[in-house]
Amino acid sequence: MPNPPSGHFHRRLRGAVATRLNDAFGLGIGDIPAKPAKRGADLLFLRRWLANPLKVGSVLPSSPALARLIARNVRVGEDQAVIELGAGTGAVTRALRASGIPNDRLFVVEIDGRMAAYLRKQFTGLQVIHGDATNLSQLLPAAWHGRIGTVICGIPMVNLPLSVQKRIVDECFSVLAPGGRFLQFTYLPVSPLPKARLGLTGKRLGTTILNLPPASVWDYQKIEPEAA
Repeated sequence: MPNPPSGHFHRRLRGAVATRLNDAFGLGIGDIPAKPAKRGADLLFLRRWLANPLKVGSVLPSSPALARLIARNVRVGEDQAVIELGAGTGAVTRALRASGIPNDRLFVVEIDGRMAAYLRKQFTGLQVIHGDATNLSQLLPAAWHGRIGTVICGIPMVNLPLSVQKRIVDECFSVLAPGGRFLQFTYLPVSPLPKARLGLTGKRLGTTILNLPPASVWDYQKIEPEAA
């Protein structure tokens, strides 16, 4: 099948950007008329980004397209659960629930107290944990250690020192089931984690241009030491 013409690509990208900005801030851009801004999730997200840009990492929540891409790549067995780190205002959480993951098999960890409170109001019955991912093994009930099929990391890891990155990665793999997935989404064109320095292998699972900015999802696995 021939590649679509570049004009088609740019129109699609421009439409996606216009839609996201219009939805978030009520802007009238191009052929999309202005409408009242969503005063809830997007504005809360923006305020928290202004308060601490290094921890929030983006001015807008993940788009539905990115959230669906993440949800499609989640692995979870019948006796396993999923953890989402840095859930923000719940864009990915919503897609995970829509994919069929029930509340009792989904743990959402959010370091920002206001966002954690927002998540509890928006998702009745969801297991929202207000805490720091560097203490994940302490935050997660012991009964679920080794029974996590996928950890989804929405934390802007590129903004963190290597020592903090390593602690978060080690904590995640300490609770993952054998063969479990550590998913990280990023706005960078390359791996957001220094794989060799963290003892990881990684591969890009997919990219969507229907996000502002375009985003990719990576899957990382721990390199196990060779037996003596």
